[in-house]
Amino acid sequence: MDAGLKRELEAKVYAGERLTREDGVALYDSDDLAWLGRLAHHKRTELNGERVMFNVNRHLNLTNVCSASCAYCSFQRKPGEKDAYTMRIDEAVRKAKEMEDEQLTELHIVNGLHPTLPWRYYPKVLRELKAALPNVKLKCFTATEVQWFEKISGLSADEILDELMDAGLESLTGGGAEIFDWEVRQHIVDHACHWEDWSRIHALAHRKGMKTPATMLYGHIEEPRHRVDHVLRLRELQDETGGFAVFIPLRYQHDFVDSADGKIRNRIQARTTMASPAESLKTFAVSRLLFDNVPHVKNFWVMHGLSVAQLSLNFGVDDLDGSVVEYKITHDADSYGTPNTMHRDDLLHLIWDAGFQPVERDTRYNVVREYDKAPSLAERRAEPQQVWA
Repeated sequence: MDAGLKRELEAKVYAGERLTREDGVALYDSDDLAWLGRLAHHKRTELNGERVMFNVNRHLNLTNVCSASCAYCSFQRKPGEKDAYTMRIDEAVRKAKEMEDEQLTELHIVNGLHPTLPWRYYPKVLRELKAALPNVKLKCFTATEVQWFEKISGLSADEILDELMDAGLESLTGGGAEIFDWEVRQHIVDHACHWEDWSRIHALAHRKGMKTPATMLYGHIEEPRHRVDHVLRLRELQDETGGFAVFIPLRYQHDFVDSADGKIRNRIQARTTMASPAESLKTFAVSRLLFDNVPHVKNFWVMHGLSVAQLSLNFGVDDLDGSVVEYKITHDADSYGTPNTMHRDDLLHLIWDAGFQPVERDTRYNVVREYDKAPSLAERRAEPQQVWA
């Protein structure tokens, strides 16, 4: 990068000026990763100090049966496939209660677009889950699923959200965003929910008082300019609604051949490479710098690995998601070793080991508990430390 432009961008960041589209593209063009990390860490420290948030959650995927066949997806199955499944409501409740003793605070539910499952199944399962776990927040369904509910029910998103909220819904999830630019989206997405509907549904949720996450799937066939465009669309919507609590860059995964049936479902991996750790750190940093009106940036550690998750805390990230448990959407694709579960103590030590203060939160980013600050480097060096693979 030209030295003058570098000084100009740094001055804008430290002055708190909003960065432009051109600035975002220039930041991605920089190969000075340490410099990008310094700028992003400055911004995250201004917003969140040395705190790193997490929660104790469980992911449930009620069904992997899906009418869509998105080109990047290893999770979806068609009706009749050997490993296609749909949970009964009592099965979903039983799985959710498995972590009750760990003081679970959130259930995170995302599903396929099931072609025959009736709309009434969804509010009913939320009611049953809420009755079984009244103190657990329900963070459920992508905007893509809500649009699907519109199609199968004949109801509007307004009516659907009202009924789901009455059944206990606390927040939508951020999925279905992928990359909004049609130049890329038409090649990776096989459903009808695009920017216009995704933004419409999240804006509606925000007007109803929800705080929702926003995501971006990166590291496939998109270019940095598409990532910049994606973030700026979200930033503009955030200016209008103020309803996004967190931004989550999600690392695209290759399909390392499903163990269940030996099929490769990812149709774009032959012409893609997964983002390297350096590219992931750059994406977190640039996202933090551009998305100046969202309070938090999250690393969903399942998609990045624990070491990159720790490093990302110095590249703009201040949230490490949670305990997760059995995230099939990623683990149906990757085989590089992220665990199914991180317990509360695992997350605390992961954060302390990176030199930060853990803060347990709820779904709306209210503080549940603040933990001790990280021990000093000298204290950590005084005894053997666990190595996070």
